[in-house]
Amino acid sequence: MAKFAVLQTFYASSSWRNFRLGLIAERGNRCERCAHIIAKPIDIIGHHKIELTPENVQDHTISLNPERVELVCSDCHNQEHRRFGYQSKKSVYLVYGPPLAGKKTLVRQQMRRGDIIVDMDRLYEAVSGLPAYDKPDGLFGNVIGLHSLLIDNIRTRLGKWGNAWVIGGYAERFKRDRLADDLGAELVFCEASRDECLNRLATDEQLRHRQDEWVKYIDKWFEQYRG
Repeated sequence: MAKFAVLQTFYASSSWRNFRLGLIAERGNRCERCAHIIAKPIDIIGHHKIELTPENVQDHTISLNPERVELVCSDCHNQEHRRFGYQSKKSVYLVYGPPLAGKKTLVRQQMRRGDIIVDMDRLYEAVSGLPAYDKPDGLFGNVIGLHSLLIDNIRTRLGKWGNAWVIGGYAERFKRDRLADDLGAELVFCEASRDECLNRLATDEQLRHRQDEWVKYIDKWFEQYRG
């Protein structure tokens, strides 16, 4: 409840009210998503492109930044936040490609708060408490068990997550296509050449002590990959 109190205080403030009215005076009363005319100013919603939280609401480069606020109608706003009839519209994306192709970066750029991400690297971090890429072999059974459970949740659409992102190498086409069919997922390929991956490896500070190990991972992916 404390979270909602902080946000309610912001939305009730004169700073926000004046900011919103200024945007309406500047942009007019047309929804910036669907172009629908909104007759009453009170029905025009100021939607933050970066969802406000107690941690960022006082950062006015986010909460009071015209470039990060859209004027939308209630229907578009509900669709954005997956409320009132839009909850069941879940999309699943299987993001694949060679090591260091930028899969995690792509997902970070495209995901929204409330999405679910299934990534073996992140699961290892969560279970072990160790830095990224340090994966004790003895924990593999536990991590793959969590991975399988989350995949089952996505398959059955269990939970209140928004969209799902499954990240992995998936070099073998048959296994990749079978998993995508099983999940009803859209395939998203992060394309990168072997040389590009090796160049990124050479400049990755986190992997500076694991260069030989990761060269093998990269080579193995390209040996197995079938487009």
